[in-house]
Amino acid sequence: MIINLQDTLGLDEVVTLYRANEWSAAAKPDLLMAALSNSDSVVTARIAGKLVGLGNAISDGYLVVYYPHLLVHPAFQGQGVGRQLMEAMQQKYRGFHQQMLTADGDAVEFYKHLGFERAGATEPMWVYAGSDH
Repeated sequence: MIINLQDTLGLDEVVTLYRANEWSAAAKPDLLMAALSNSDSVVTARIAGKLVGLGNAISDGYLVVYYPHLLVHPAFQGQGVGRQLMEAMQQKYRGFHQQMLTADGDAVEFYKHLGFERAGATEPMWVYAGSDH
């Protein structure tokens, strides 16, 4: 597996990954690609050239980073791909005052194992045009 912070992404492979995870952003491919290309960082995982995982970060570059997306193709989940993607991102943003993300379902325990914890007494809130993801 190759983890890359400087990968070139193709529209079809990105949409395939998002659809495999049933994320609603797959229905807006042009906006999804624009969002990824405007991220501070995008990290990918490839096996034999196939995109099997992707994560991105939005940051002010100094104090705060937010990780909005982390997806691993369902056929490769549970094999350490997501952990390696997040470790690459956390290495890049090591020393930042605040690393943030929103987790739900099974992802909560996954992120706890990477050192994330509930942010005090915060309440997740959003204005959201999607379904679940």
